Amino acid sequence: MSLLLAEIHTVATKPFLDQRPGTSGLRKKTKIFQQPHYLANFVQSIFASLEGFEGKTLVVGGDGRFFNREAIQIVIRMAAANGFDEILVGRGGILSTPAASAVIRAEKAFGGIVLSASHNPGGPDADFGIKYNISNGGPAPEKITEAIFAHSTTIESYKIIEAPDVDLDTLGETRVGGAKVRIIDPVAIYQALMESLFDFPAIARMFKHGFRLKFDAMSAVTGPYAKAIFEEALGAAKGSVMNGEPLPDFGHHHPDPNLVHARHLYDLAMSDASPDLCAASDGDGDRNLIIGRGQFVTPSDSLAIIAANAHLAPGYKNGIAGIARSMPTSLAADRVAEKLKIGMYETPTGWKFFGNLLDAGKVTICGEESAGAGSNHVREKDGLWAILMWLNILAARQQSVREIVRAHWAEFGRNYYSRHDYEEVASEGAEALFADLRAKLPTLAGQTFGALKVEAADDFSYVDPVDGSVSKNQGLRILFAGGSRIVYRLSGTGTAGATLRVYIERYEPDPAKHDLETQDALADLIACAEKIAEIRRHTGRDHPSVIT
Repeated sequence: MSLLLAEIHTVATKPFLDQRPGTSGLRKKTKIFQQPHYLANFVQSIFASLEGFEGKTLVVGGDGRFFNREAIQIVIRMAAANGFDEILVGRGGILSTPAASAVIRAEKAFGGIVLSASHNPGGPDADFGIKYNISNGGPAPEKITEAIFAHSTTIESYKIIEAPDVDLDTLGETRVGGAKVRIIDPVAIYQALMESLFDFPAIARMFKHGFRLKFDAMSAVTGPYAKAIFEEALGAAKGSVMNGEPLPDFGHHHPDPNLVHARHLYDLAMSDASPDLCAASDGDGDRNLIIGRGQFVTPSDSLAIIAANAHLAPGYKNGIAGIARSMPTSLAADRVAEKLKIGMYETPTGWKFFGNLLDAGKVTICGEESAGAGSNHVREKDGLWAILMWLNILAARQQSVREIVRAHWAEFGRNYYSRHDYEEVASEGAEALFADLRAKLPTLAGQTFGALKVEAADDFSYVDPVDGSVSKNQGLRILFAGGSRIVYRLSGTGTAGATLRVYIERYEPDPAKHDLETQDALADLIACAEKIAEIRRHTGRDHPSVIT
């Protein structure tokens, strides 16, 4: 073990007033984080919000984006100065978000700092982010994030050790001040966890018999994990993993696995050359994309199908306790829960809201419409876990993705579903839209828009069934007779202006009507969404930036 000579310094600083964490930590443009004291202020505000961490272990890692390495060095020196006894860092500064959660749990760490802006672009002119995860491996709950913000508005100084940079690329131990810094294999603990959950021999046999996979790591964090698991452990053909090297700018990709930024996978899956499964994950590894030969699987359908088939995987052979989904996610999973006679929980958007339900044993499977799915194995959504679950289901059922999806729709009905994003709109216009729409809510019930009749309209509020905490103003809902919905939310994951998300859903129980094009099936609801909220007037936009 080497020793890095160090001296603790107390550095005077002033508050930055824009450090309120969103649904997934603090995200800003990289250049904002590179300002003197900006990152350090936020890190000190994290530590100021915690109690009892002296002498404990902190996990640190990120998605490899630009400024990741420099930020990790700052976090190491500050964690040591503030009294952590041990700091675990993924080699090269790499830890996917779900892997960070797995390491926190396996090592019984006090918590972890994850440096990522998830699916947002990376680079000197793009985005950066940071969030704190608690000892269960999950994102900090609101009481902690609000405390972090409060401290950030009054901070006067931070503590940091002046020491040489730690070698992040070599496994082993060193000391920074009084803290031991251990560089760990970023893949090993996570891979062992996956092997305990899924039938790796059955999946490997499927690959041996000719099953073909194309996985796009999008030049982001999951490349090393995917190569180790898909190609080396399971025997997928070499080259099954594309864009497998994490790059600081993600190879100029926008690492969001949707039908816009991963269109090439959709086109491949719809072609005569399609593999059996096309899949992708995002910047920090917590999202997923599933497309079978000739069959795109919406994230909402994927959640429902995973829940209905989880018992086929060894780690879930005794069934699941319940399902949780974010409020904007389609109601497809609700019908699975009803049939399985298990609990169904509707939460606000943000994975942190699933933590109490998972810890209390109320749910096993969780998911969000924004390409996130996961289970009680960690406390984050997990892109590779979702793909491995699909591989396990495919191996067990010996059917194609398309056959499995169609059988599910025949049994449970189809939820036509789409999200329309209006990105980087003027904040004033977005806020005016919500103010006007919120004022209309009490008058909407009973109104008709063509063949659509409004049954109810509200501003979604959530009471946590475990701790009783209340989260208000979580999205505006318009509920129609027959199960259709429109939901409006302002997203907390962008770094410029506001992002208006409009979620549109229609339930169709008749199998004879399961082959419509999604936007056609939703056309009247799309028009209704514009009419009720007056999106064009408030945002100046004639159409969404992204449709998924």
